[in-house]
Amino acid sequence: MTRTTESIPPDYFTELYASNPDPWDFTASPYEHAKYAATLAALGRPTYAEALEVGCSIGVLTRQLADRCGRLLSLDVAQSAIDAAKARCADSPHVAFLRAAVPSEWPPGRFDLVVLSEVLYFFTPEDLASLAAHLLAALKPGGEVVLVHWLGETNFPLSADEAVETLIGATAGQLQSGLQSRTERYRLDVLRAPA
Repeated sequence: MTRTTESIPPDYFTELYASNPDPWDFTASPYEHAKYAATLAALGRPTYAEALEVGCSIGVLTRQLADRCGRLLSLDVAQSAIDAAKARCADSPHVAFLRAAVPSEWPPGRFDLVVLSEVLYFFTPEDLASLAAHLLAALKPGGEVVLVHWLGETNFPLSADEAVETLIGATAGQLQSGLQSRTERYRLDVLRAPA
């Protein structure tokens, strides 16, 4: 499988959702549900005052994160995905949504929690370096970063391991590695800012 050498553009996702409103079967997949449960279990605190979710898709994980966050800002590049996520989170007025393509459109604010689930391998190493710089500036002292990525082969710029290790390398010395977990199908890593 030949990999692309550029970060995946927003149009790719817009077209993907136009052809299938749930392209990764987030709503019904037992794999996805188990991964969401593991993600929530990896969170180091019962609640977070300010959280950011990059790549919220149709909001299945967003809705579960909402119960643990005082305020949650969820981003995606596809408007149809954001519309579906808003509908799913209609009972959670403390969740806000923004159509944005990181790293160039990183939102303002500082966060106790940043969730990057199934997104890092869409970026080139250069874009991951930029994302890491935004992440370091946006994390509050003691803040957590949760990284969850599928380990299968793709034609994206990087594999899960390459992408996660690139981000970990770009934040080395500034974020501390916490939980590192690996199943047959995905890896889950938690990084923490010094308190």
